[in-house]
Amino acid sequence: MTFNVLTAEFLHETNTFSIRKTDLDAFRAYRYVIGHDQLETFAGTNTGVAGCLECAGTYGWSMTHAVTAHAGPSGLVTTEAFDTVADLILNAAASRSFDGVLLPLHGAMVTETSEDGEGELLRRLREVIGPDVPVAITLDLHANVTPAMCDLADIIVSYKTYPHIDMREVAVQAGGILQRTMTGEITPRTLRVDLPMLVEANGGRTDVGPMIERFDRARIYEQESDVFAVSINAGFEGSDITHVGPTVLITCQGDAAPHLAFAQSIADDMWDRRADVLNTYYTVDQAADRAVDFKHDGAPLIIADYADNPGGGGYGDSTDLLAALLSRGVDNACFGPLVDREAAAYLHDQSIGDVVTLAIGGKTDPYFGGGPVTVTGALRHLSDGVCTGDGPMKGGQELNFGLTAVLRVQAMDILITSEAVQMYDQQQFRAFGIDPAARRIVALKSMQHFRAAFEPMAAAVIVCDSGALCTTDLSKLPYNKVRRPLYPLDPDMAL
Repeated sequence: MTFNVLTAEFLHETNTFSIRKTDLDAFRAYRYVIGHDQLETFAGTNTGVAGCLECAGTYGWSMTHAVTAHAGPSGLVTTEAFDTVADLILNAAASRSFDGVLLPLHGAMVTETSEDGEGELLRRLREVIGPDVPVAITLDLHANVTPAMCDLADIIVSYKTYPHIDMREVAVQAGGILQRTMTGEITPRTLRVDLPMLVEANGGRTDVGPMIERFDRARIYEQESDVFAVSINAGFEGSDITHVGPTVLITCQGDAAPHLAFAQSIADDMWDRRADVLNTYYTVDQAADRAVDFKHDGAPLIIADYADNPGGGGYGDSTDLLAALLSRGVDNACFGPLVDREAAAYLHDQSIGDVVTLAIGGKTDPYFGGGPVTVTGALRHLSDGVCTGDGPMKGGQELNFGLTAVLRVQAMDILITSEAVQMYDQQQFRAFGIDPAARRIVALKSMQHFRAAFEPMAAAVIVCDSGALCTTDLSKLPYNKVRRPLYPLDPDMAL
């Protein structure tokens, strides 16, 4: 039997502390494709859309794809942007009768009018398709999963890796569960256990630490009868909302008691290890000192600015780390991205080789990571900012920094961009004339995703908290809507 399946991808991780709202242009700048246009370009990539395509081929679905919409993490999604994308999905849902729905979502979308963007989308979708059509969704490991999401979606499967290298794989898993549901073989629902925490102690890292053991247990439990998926969500602390924080989900059928007990055992472990932080967060001065002292033996020292991560909603324009590196004369170095649309546009009016003096970075909110820094340097490269990744996470995918320039200041190449996109892939340096593997020091803006492509070629990796918007110093962030008590805002609380 051929099943009619509706698919759509709608992804946004919302940092509610960001002053940069996420409008429709933000989706267009990152990834915005309506209907089936260009769908073939996603085949085989590490994306949820690729997983949908794989399921359609495997199971012979008649697949109607409404939209692929993905904006980089930033502030509240505007009503216009949310309604525009949601209406594309809802109109497609109303266009024919569907046997099932498969939606790659994020799980931490907040709009101007709703704390729960995904829950609101699912609520509107149910109004169109009714309560009986099975709905499967995939979520980011950093989802803030609400009760509404679990009530409205039958099947939820979250990524099990961070860096996220299993986006396609997870969509394939969700699609397989959906297929079994449409045939009548199973009747899944999703159970939820939550924790009074902002985020798992290490942000959900799966390259090292306790999440490895937790996911090993999850995969084993998924082999149990009547268990179809176990999702461990670290939460996203950049969202000031009621249902912020870690959750454990079991997509299953049958007696709920043993499933909830297993989920609670994972949640208890996250709580018990809530203070076991793996990273050492260097100050900008400490990081610069390490850079000065680092002995280069063919592989670079990677300095990751954790706090100014565009992948967590950071502005990408903080300058305190850059200023510290320049003040110490760090040589054979590169730094990027530094997001400054004004500076990039100015440099595009100059010529390669020109020596220019200008203020760069720090123009969004100097409170978070420092104000503009005036530099003099030689213009080395100009580009439209488009490249194609070749690493484990973004291989084959187009990445777009917008108008981009490389300015050599002292002995450091600074990658100045127009769009706030974190450093995922070495091609985001190489495509603009910078070979990171040949540098002594590589300073980049990312929390964790950089590790997939950069850590294998590094002599060492350190993490810096520059005091930018994604800082670990939560006292800088005005939480008003989260439920209390909540760890670590209330460090002495008990369960």
